[in-house]
Amino acid sequence: MPSPTRTYRGTPRNLARLARRLRAGELVAVPTETVYGLAANALDATACRRIYQAKGRPSRDPLIVHIHSIKQLASIAVPNEAALRLARRFWPGPLTLILPKRTTVPDVVSAGLPSVAVRMPSHPLFRRLLRLTGVPLAAPSANPFGYVSPTSAAHVRAGLGGRIPSILDGGPSRIGLESTIIDIRRPRAPRLLRPGAITLAALELALGVKVRVPRKKAAATSAQLAPGQLARHYSPHTPITLHASLARSVPHLAPREAWVFLARPRGRTGRNVFWLDATGRLDGVARQLFHMLRQLDAHRFERIHIELAPGSGLADAINDRLRRAAAR
Repeated sequence: MPSPTRTYRGTPRNLARLARRLRAGELVAVPTETVYGLAANALDATACRRIYQAKGRPSRDPLIVHIHSIKQLASIAVPNEAALRLARRFWPGPLTLILPKRTTVPDVVSAGLPSVAVRMPSHPLFRRLLRLTGVPLAAPSANPFGYVSPTSAAHVRAGLGGRIPSILDGGPSRIGLESTIIDIRRPRAPRLLRPGAITLAALELALGVKVRVPRKKAAATSAQLAPGQLARHYSPHTPITLHASLARSVPHLAPREAWVFLARPRGRTGRNVFWLDATGRLDGVARQLFHMLRQLDAHRFERIHIELAPGSGLADAINDRLRRAAAR
């Protein structure tokens, strides 16, 4: 029989209880401003292996280490001045830095590589838990590997209920997409590995240098420098077809297929017509995207048709997730 999973509100007593469990090597699903994460003591190799087991995550996919202050960074990684500039500008927030790792970080956390992914989250409950726990916490998304990321405690329970003991409920995720990841090991040649709410333009402005965007997808059989690099990821069970614009490309809507618009469509109605934000604001689109994909999976449509976001910035992050979700 699988062990029961309990959901906790963020009371002082519950936070203290969950901090003790994390120090003892247990797993706790935690809220962040991006998506919900599955946390363990980042300095405990045995506890971090439990993350991989619970998610069915391959050991070649590294974990992100979460800290509660910039002072902690030097105990996990070897920062340079450019990394510290980004940390001072964007932390706490949805930015992950790839840096050389300290020997205190177990190899299981970094997929055996000499680098580590680090960020300081801004979600107030998670920050309080980090301070109470007193150790950095490794936390990938709290879902079965490869499936749509969770943005609520209910999503976590639906995917990992019975596999993990505890979920801290911090409400719906504010951003709804995973963090931006930048490889800053070489300050004069930084690389954007995963787009997110911290945009390419914002990074370049803060650094004063061009940030390269690698075009080649990561090989599925080798250790990854950062999470979220595989060609297929964040995927619902229902096949996805992407469109530049549904308004221009679809003369009529097949009834057993879902049609997802960025904004509320004019003259399009029906049980299979959906939209991500009433006015098409990209922050609203990002916040609802993973919830919508999960909802449509539960409806058992034959296919999901969805629009790509126009422009750049946050649109790059939305489209990155959509293209990986649609990949086969």
